[in-house]
Amino acid sequence: MSSLNLDDFSDLIERPDGGVRRDAEERRERLAVPPGSLGRLDELGEWLAAAQSSVPVKPITQPRVVLFAGDHGVAELGVSARPAGGARDLVRAALAGESPVAVLARGSEVPVRVVDMALDCDPAELPKDVVRHRVRRGSGRIDIEDALTEDEAEQAFRAGMAVADEEADSGTDLVVLGDLSVGGTTVAATLIAALCGTDASVVTGRGGQHIDDLAWMRKCAAVRDGLRRARPVLGDQLELLRTVGGADVAAITGFLLQSAVRRTPVILDGVVSAACALVAQRVAFRSPDWWLAGQSSGEPAQAKALDRLALDPLLSHGVTVGEGVGAMLALPVVRAAALLAAELPVAPTAPEAAVEAE
Repeated sequence: MSSLNLDDFSDLIERPDGGVRRDAEERRERLAVPPGSLGRLDELGEWLAAAQSSVPVKPITQPRVVLFAGDHGVAELGVSARPAGGARDLVRAALAGESPVAVLARGSEVPVRVVDMALDCDPAELPKDVVRHRVRRGSGRIDIEDALTEDEAEQAFRAGMAVADEEADSGTDLVVLGDLSVGGTTVAATLIAALCGTDASVVTGRGGQHIDDLAWMRKCAAVRDGLRRARPVLGDQLELLRTVGGADVAAITGFLLQSAVRRTPVILDGVVSAACALVAQRVAFRSPDWWLAGQSSGEPAQAKALDRLALDPLLSHGVTVGEGVGAMLALPVVRAAALLAAELPVAPTAPEAAVEAE
């Protein structure tokens, strides 16, 4: 029996400060730049003000890329263009600064943190700070077996919470969230189909590497079989993560919820983080108020999840690589919104304008 009570999150998570947001809206009305002329940047600035409880908004000075890594047993079915157990190569590229998100982060002077939850490799192959939260070597094949044991599910969830606390305590003021996984989009599609009540074919996409028709059919079958196992446990979100999730997915869900508790805004990346966000929403309905959707990846499951979460992606560039790239691309937009809200001058009132004219 788990000692983790997910119901506590509903009491611990509060929405961003509505009063501060109204103050930010009033301040926006008084800026020299006409209301509405900055489009969605105005909305983002007001959201940040509420999240920070600060008017004017404080600039984003300590963002952090956080990538949770893991292999999924379902990849053995050939549902991904990458080989089963290949997530370690994604991790090595990120650590070496050679992956797309690492290149973008370096150019923006944003540190990257990789958290191994279930890579299918010897932990000695990677730095100790990367593997210290690892729960197991690869997650189970969700079409025929549970992804995790009860203890592993709780351990992974708590690890995600611990990472969120570490980031908040270190002063991180915005998290760019992503995953490094093989088989992760199949798991994500299964979770989203289960939570949205849709069929496998509706949510199954081609993945970041654009699999062919045969692989897509295998992926649909895996999602369908996973759905059969997911539906009986829909009422218990930790049990759902244990049954058809994985260690990285459970950790991301715990990370999202604890980040909301700690009032740390998060930019979601692709379908995997969207699936975790959907699970987290079922745990605490106010939690999505702390998240932004970075970009539309084109995955049908992501679109389903974001619609249910009422999150409108900031960008739509057709980027399907995953690995936090979409969220990282959205970071400059969020920083621009904060900078404009913080530094644009307030227009003089009528008496002040008259004095200046004299």
